[in-house]
Amino acid sequence: MIGPYLRGSFISIIYGWLYIPILILIINSFNISKLGIHWQGFSTYWYRILINNDSLIQASQNSLIIGFCSASIATIIGSLTAISLYRYNFHGKQFVNSMLFTVMMSPDIVMAISLLALFILLGIPLGFWSLLIAHITFCLPFVVVTIYSWLKDFDMRMFEAAKDLGANEITILNKIILPLAIPAVAAGWLLSFTLSIDDVIVSSFVSSPNFEILPLKIYSMVKVGVSPEVNAITVILVLISLLLVVCSQFLLLKKIK
Repeated sequence: MIGPYLRGSFISIIYGWLYIPILILIINSFNISKLGIHWQGFSTYWYRILINNDSLIQASQNSLIIGFCSASIATIIGSLTAISLYRYNFHGKQFVNSMLFTVMMSPDIVMAISLLALFILLGIPLGFWSLLIAHITFCLPFVVVTIYSWLKDFDMRMFEAAKDLGANEITILNKIILPLAIPAVAAGWLLSFTLSIDDVIVSSFVSSPNFEILPLKIYSMVKVGVSPEVNAITVILVLISLLLVVCSQFLLLKKIK
């Protein structure tokens, strides 16, 4: 009898440790108090302030542009890579798989310094293009793994049957593989977009003051203290990230059902 209670208590502590700070953040974003230490009344004042903050609006627009472009490009390249890894055997296939997981497991600081050194070597100015390339780079492995993991459980004999019926590789790709992979492709895009709009470490190395994105704007604001305005914009980011994660998981769970 004690075992289930202990397990339940342990799980409750873990979830509390993870989500109570977010709950406090949400509550403080509706606190009229500027200091946010003591509750002084419910208000949406800080959300109204956000609408009139031009620098935050511009940073948000920049983040959405980078997120959309990097997620879309990473999804296109990642989809083709995943399909190639799934469908074909070629020299260096295991090496490609290993490198994908190496990039995923590498510390962000290592990737940030590596990309910065590469941009300096190639003469790529820091700003929009450096951010876009960097975000595509760290999003790409997640797209490949998501789509490849989805495809590998399908029976390869369906492709052989399609070949026996006269289908060529392009027809198999368009009529069989892509329709099967659409949920994973969508999930990969949503995951990439979430990773992009949440990134701070890599972006801080490869960005410039001329093109500021929202996570870096928030980071610069909290250096002088966490204001209710920061709480409000962070709550919006949390809700967007949560929505995207839920949507991606819903798409992936469709296969199980």
